[in-house]
Amino acid sequence: MDSATKKNLQKIACKVRMGVIEGTYNAKSGHPGGSLSISDTLTYLYFNKMNVDPKNPEDPDRDRLVLSKGHTAPALYSVLAQKGYFPEDELKSLRHIGALLQGHPCIHIPGVDMSSGSLGQGISAAAGMALAGKIDNKSYKVYTILGDGEIEEGQVWEAAMFSAHYGLSNLVAIVDNNGLQIDGPITEVCSPEPITDKFAAFGWHVITMDAHDFDSIDKAFEAAEKITDKPVAIIQKSTKGKGVSFMENQVGWHGTAPNKEQYDQAMSELSAQLKELED
Repeated sequence: MDSATKKNLQKIACKVRMGVIEGTYNAKSGHPGGSLSISDTLTYLYFNKMNVDPKNPEDPDRDRLVLSKGHTAPALYSVLAQKGYFPEDELKSLRHIGALLQGHPCIHIPGVDMSSGSLGQGISAAAGMALAGKIDNKSYKVYTILGDGEIEEGQVWEAAMFSAHYGLSNLVAIVDNNGLQIDGPITEVCSPEPITDKFAAFGWHVITMDAHDFDSIDKAFEAAEKITDKPVAIIQKSTKGKGVSFMENQVGWHGTAPNKEQYDQAMSELSAQLKELED
């Protein structure tokens, strides 16, 4: 990846993180930690990989994304706003009654391909979309993002078995391996490790990447493009709360909104990061 492209993606990702903080602060609820850990990956997908057009969000040939870890909707909404699916001001009404953007992705929102939030179900929906693409001889890809705590759900492994059985090479599952879930470290709650070995045992091609290094992200998705006979699982090592110093690797920020003081500090840190990238 050339330096200009990487810097542009870094700037967009920083703005996406600012949108996450803006949304959860105004909602007084939500899930900033896991939203911040997937901000770089979503930025890469929507601005450097996926075939999508905000002016034609229902294009039958578009690539699809299912946010299986639907509680991190603030990140998805923020990247969709950056892409131009709806105005950025909508982020301030996150979770408000009657607002466009509710607490979990809803299919009526421009750019959202599947309602999600009940953990484990998103990857099943993505597998169905991928199978439909195969049956219809379509060239689109289906991407789904799961949490590492989410994959403790048995339905995830039913979907994994199904996807390998039907050779869904148009399906890419990204596991956000930030090591924390709502009740604590995944290794203490109900360890899903070894994640790479498990997906491989279910017949998937497995790739690992650094979730906060765009060169690593680009290399992983380019490698995934070359797999033509089975689904691909990308296990991304990430930091929960990435980009906001006091949120990083803190399990308490899984589902806690920042107060005014915390909002100001987070936005100040992210604004400084953005300024450094723009200089």
